Amino acid sequence: MSTPTLPRPARAGAIPAAPRPAVPADGPAPAPGPAPTASRARHRAGFWLVAAAFLATMAFSTVPAPLYPLYQAADGFSTFTVTVVFAAYAVGVALALVLAGHVSDWLGRRRVLLPALGLELAAAALFLSGTGLATLLVARFVSGLGVGMLTATATAHLAELHAAHRPGDAGHRPQVVAVVANIGGLGAGALAAGALAQTGVAPLRLPYLVFAALLLLGVAGVLVAPETVRRPATRPAYRPQRPRRSGGDPAAQRLAYAAAFASFAVFGVFTSVAPGFVGGTLHHTSRLLAGLVVFVVFGAAAGVQAATTRVRPAARLRAGLAAQAAGLVVLTTGMLAERLDVFLLGGLVTGAGAGPLFAAASGTVAALAAPHRRGEALAGLFLVAYLGLSLPAMGLGLLARAVPQATAMALLAGALLVLLAALAVAARRTRSPRRP
Repeated sequence: MSTPTLPRPARAGAIPAAPRPAVPADGPAPAPGPAPTASRARHRAGFWLVAAAFLATMAFSTVPAPLYPLYQAADGFSTFTVTVVFAAYAVGVALALVLAGHVSDWLGRRRVLLPALGLELAAAALFLSGTGLATLLVARFVSGLGVGMLTATATAHLAELHAAHRPGDAGHRPQVVAVVANIGGLGAGALAAGALAQTGVAPLRLPYLVFAALLLLGVAGVLVAPETVRRPATRPAYRPQRPRRSGGDPAAQRLAYAAAFASFAVFGVFTSVAPGFVGGTLHHTSRLLAGLVVFVVFGAAAGVQAATTRVRPAARLRAGLAAQAAGLVVLTTGMLAERLDVFLLGGLVTGAGAGPLFAAASGTVAALAAPHRRGEALAGLFLVAYLGLSLPAMGLGLLARAVPQATAMALLAGALLVLLAALAVAARRTRSPRRP
């Protein structure tokens, strides 16, 4: 096995964008960039088809978010029960990341993407079968399994398809498209589901039917897209994925994990609790508004993250930490004052900080990892991120059983502010990898 070349260290606080894939001397790796124009065109088309499937999957994963108040009205769920349903999704994501998030590095990208999309279709069928708590728990868990298999795999596949289409190009397109598909998709799914439910036509069925059709199109797109991994003659011994050192500076990797956890904590709170707060405490029952609340934080995260790919990494990290901290303060103020406008502004600012923060984390991990282990490295990062997605949301649900929801949010925001302050201190001491 060839020894990976580690990137050169940069000055403290520098967080890079993810580098384009390279081909190691042996082992599972992206196939070399094709020379014929027709083959390059096929990789270009495959890039956009995989991006569309990625977007559809992530959007489907947040379809239930604006619908939770309808489930609560139909079956008498409490706010805590909603967080348990949401946690079932996060558990599915984490389990899939541990068991299968890394196997595409040697099994092949398409051989993991297709089963992942199949799991999402199975989840759609479960959602359509009933509204009971047991059905929701299983459906969310199955959906989480599919997302856990897909996120790191699709991110790596996009980078490799782009490299095959435009060899030698160090552009930011794969990173920007992955951001829009991943985080932007999370916001778009909630907004689309809210709009479809607002029509009043089978609000707990129509959104799933529409997204099931989009997922079927995603399956067709992945079938057309080229494979980018050269399968090894001897399959490596299987072992579960776990967060581990990718190479380079371990302090930089620990900082990346903590940043991913902090950024996804905000996403988890919004996806699981915010629609219920708007509909219950603020008495705004519009499903479109519930979807908009979720879209605001994810849309801001994706937009700022995509727009700042060329900003100096250290400045991007500092701005992300500051914006997320300020947003948490405004968000909590809006909940305590029961002001929708302040609450939405807080979500907007918080998302604008969380996006660059997660970009910093993923860029660091990708830069530290050897090319033939990039899928594995990203799977470990997403595992930590989805723990951030679930644990704070569950904590908020538990606190809300003992104190008012706004007070619970204030306590959670205080804990996250402490974490962000610790990240700011650690970033000043950490030397992170420079983009090769």
